[in-house]
Amino acid sequence: MKIIQKDGSGAQKLYDRYSANHKPHIEEKVRKIIQDVKVNGDAAVIRYTKKFDGAQLEAKDLKCAESEISSAFQNITSDFISDLKQIINNVTLFYKKQEVKLKPCRVKDAEGILLTENILPLDSVGIYIPAGTAPLVSTVYMTVIPAKVAGVKRVVICTPPDKNGHINPYILAVANLLKVNEIYKVGGAQAIAAMAYGTKHIQKVDKIIGPGNMFVTEAKRQLFGSVGIDMLAGPSELVVIANRSSNPEYVIADLEAQMEHLGGLSILITNSKQLLKTVRERVAGGYGIYVKNMDEAVDIANKVAPEHLQVLTNNPRSIAAKIRNAGAIFLGPYSPTALGDYGAGPSHVLPTLGTAKFFSGICTSDFTKTSHVVSYSKKALEKIRLPIEKVALIEGLKKHSDSIHVRFTH
Repeated sequence: MKIIQKDGSGAQKLYDRYSANHKPHIEEKVRKIIQDVKVNGDAAVIRYTKKFDGAQLEAKDLKCAESEISSAFQNITSDFISDLKQIINNVTLFYKKQEVKLKPCRVKDAEGILLTENILPLDSVGIYIPAGTAPLVSTVYMTVIPAKVAGVKRVVICTPPDKNGHINPYILAVANLLKVNEIYKVGGAQAIAAMAYGTKHIQKVDKIIGPGNMFVTEAKRQLFGSVGIDMLAGPSELVVIANRSSNPEYVIADLEAQMEHLGGLSILITNSKQLLKTVRERVAGGYGIYVKNMDEAVDIANKVAPEHLQVLTNNPRSIAAKIRNAGAIFLGPYSPTALGDYGAGPSHVLPTLGTAKFFSGICTSDFTKTSHVVSYSKKALEKIRLPIEKVALIEGLKKHSDSIHVRFTH
């Protein structure tokens, strides 16, 4: 572990890590892949699948057949299915509670004004499930469940195949249990492009959700506008706020767990010199920051705006009340980040690289859209007629003004 000063250049680099994550050479490579898929469709997807995943597929093989999905269950134990259902219940319960909040606003008055909202699920969503370094089975239920609860009719998964052209059986089994509509053997930037533009064998979607490597994230960034996206996620990250009352074994275990992820970032913020010394001696990577008090710790945590924040002090709620920027906050010794990764309830798809300052973790609202509905009577329109006409004329848009005026002259 590297010890850095709270006001030094090392800390500033942590605060500014989003800009440091930008790689111009990846941007150009992804641009070429996207254009290739847009022009050449399935042929380009097949070529990149061979190049990056080592799997030789034909166009008809891109979509998982029912027989492949059924055979996946031969490699799955009944114990796993039972355990999975417990986790699915936790996640479903959380998002069904969140769904209750999606109530449209309504404004009505006696003069004939009626303003409402139509909150509708998206027609289709594409979910990217990483499987390059490790198959992220948990990401299947952490993304599909909120989509299904929100009412999305068509949920599609893209995930890279192995060299034999197969998808991890656990990914297939979980996707099948959650009634995913289509599963495609496509990974990387080419998967994002195929879902955004559509090919002969992969129908386009309205929005793309899910984490991925730098190529996947860059593809989402470039394709935003052609398709909706959830966020631009980078490597996984954790900040732990701890003091002398914190169990060092818990702190060490949680920091090391985070660094199992490729490029994972772990940061310890503490006012205990002894704890910092102990952790430094036993944790190989990550960063340690010493602070005088918990107010300084909170200030640094808000500047870092981490994906995961664990508060392992003796009074975690008082500290959590001051946190404004974090994807997810875990309180106390028995709420480790791994709990959130796998089964607490809220999705583990969270903002990284400091984007927790303006992005949120996956919500049911990510899978819906809103249309405002405006209904005015003539009496209500007359009441606001002159102010609207004046503003329209100030903006030089006379025809806008006329479209109001005509309703009181004809």
